[in-house]
Amino acid sequence: MNHIPSIFNQRQINRTLVGGRKNESPDALNISVILLNHSGSHFKLHVFENLLACNFQSIISIENDVTNFSIDEVSRRFPAIKFVIPLEKATDGEMINLAMSEITSDYVLVLRDDLYIPSGFILSNLAERLTAENVYCVVPRLMDKNKNGLSTHFSPGAEKSHFVIDSSFVVKDGVRTLYPSNYIALYNRKKFIKLGGFDYTIKSPYWQNLDLAIRSWLFGEETKLTTMLQFSYLEDAPVEDKTINMDYLKYYLKNEMPVYKNEGAFIKSSAFFNFYRHSCCGYIEARRQFNQAKNWIEKNKSEYKMDLQTLIQTWDQYEK
Repeated sequence: MNHIPSIFNQRQINRTLVGGRKNESPDALNISVILLNHSGSHFKLHVFENLLACNFQSIISIENDVTNFSIDEVSRRFPAIKFVIPLEKATDGEMINLAMSEITSDYVLVLRDDLYIPSGFILSNLAERLTAENVYCVVPRLMDKNKNGLSTHFSPGAEKSHFVIDSSFVVKDGVRTLYPSNYIALYNRKKFIKLGGFDYTIKSPYWQNLDLAIRSWLFGEETKLTTMLQFSYLEDAPVEDKTINMDYLKYYLKNEMPVYKNEGAFIKSSAFFNFYRHSCCGYIEARRQFNQAKNWIEKNKSEYKMDLQTLIQTWDQYEK
């Protein structure tokens, strides 16, 4: 039985680690990179070269498909890169958690191998500007393979008492956005760890990503857009799967149901039957999910700085 994690990186994943060393140069950026790989393509060798040219403190390549090349051969060619090969099924969020624990820099840029990543895309002066405000998460501009802008500006709203997310292609530097698309963002590592990282019990990428993003706002952190950093997809951009399932219920209980009052958050016991009527599971499972979330929120109640209703009501006053 999987319980909501109470500490960062609570689930340990069997994996193989190959190569990797920290960049000890005094000019190294205070930023590391986590590269999520799924294609197993030789083309990403150019990506490794381009990442190394940026002088990051460390680079971790998550290899979910190593059938198309030899890790030993590639690691000998790129000894500075640490390759992480999971030996069991794991979500992207779990692998990001794992990689975060291998990094010591203050900031971590999460990228994917299906993005065009040019050489020298981030240098020291840009790194300083991106981290100057010390916010939890900075989201780059994303474009499709034809260089058309993709939605990265997400705002919270409500329709008939239901939480909705409005999206926009318009990107303005420094504007707040609800969450990073497809996990792609520059994260403050210490704040990421303090927030607990991604919940391994949530398997859906969309709900797992949104769970941490909404939690960060409710815990008082911020996510902002930047126009100083942008990437385009090499192929068709992925479509977010927003299917309402058990993962949604886990996200909903932790983020949409809590009420903030007297400097703490809680779930009303009386809210169970309304939750049960609208859930997709039986009474016993609904009660188990509800009690787990209620207990988790009780343990973390002092971390909350607001509830979702307050976030929606106050969002516009911060928009530029």
